[in-house]
Amino acid sequence: MERQMNTYMAKSGEVAAKWLVVDAEDKILGRLATKVAMILMGKHRPEYTPHVDTGDFVVIINAEKIRMTGKKWTSKQYDWYTGYPGGHKSYSAEEMREKHPHKIVFEAVRRMLPKTRLGKQMLTKLKVYAGPEHPHQAQQPEKLEL
Repeated sequence: MERQMNTYMAKSGEVAAKWLVVDAEDKILGRLATKVAMILMGKHRPEYTPHVDTGDFVVIINAEKIRMTGKKWTSKQYDWYTGYPGGHKSYSAEEMREKHPHKIVFEAVRRMLPKTRLGKQMLTKLKVYAGPEHPHQAQQPEKLEL
C-alpha cells in the first residue's frame, strides 16, 4: 500500500509575521520593489500558500533617496483621476519626489501585488517613510539587506 503525500497549506494566523526594516538609500526603485513585494506576499517562506497572507511586515526608510535609471525622473508620469469632469492629474517622478517622496516606493510595490482583497491586506503591512526615522521600534524590526 502506497502512502499518499499531502501538501502543507498554511492557515490564517498560523504563520507568525516578522518585522523587517529596509534602507532604500541608493537602491534602484524597481529592484527594491520586486523584493519587497515578494516578502509581503510571503513567497520567501517555505510555508507560502497562495490564498493566505503569509508575508512579513516591511518598513522602508530613506524613500526620498531612491534611485531610478535612465531619464525616468523626468519622463515617468504618475496619473490619477479626481472623479470630476476634466479631473485628470499627473506628476512627473521628480515632482512626486519633492511633494510625496514616500508615494514613489509605495506605488511601485502596490502595483506588484495582487489586485485582490488579499493584495490590499498585504499592502497594509507595508510602511514607507521618507527619512531615516520610523515609529516601529516597539516591534523590534530586523534590518534586511537587499
